[in-house]
Amino acid sequence: MDISIKFFPNDKGAPAGKLADAELFFESGPLAGLKLIGFGVWQRRDGASLNVTFPARSYSVNGERRSFALLRPTTDQDA
Repeated sequence: MDISIKFFPNDKGAPAGKLADAELFFESGPLAGLKLIGFGVWQRRDGASLNVTFPARSYSVNGERRSFALLRPTTDQDA
């Protein structure tokens, strides 16, 4: 399966600290022609490193907002 990653710089400067959006493009295999969107590249507040946020689905439990991470490790199921 061939995958490419495309970055789209955040030229608007908002929200603060967001450097770029990213998308995964599936170029072959059973997912060919599809893309996975919702990734973000952020500068950490301390400026020392970068963070990448992954797609998540938000939901509400007893009025509290929570997120369900859609990207999970394959080796450590408890992570």
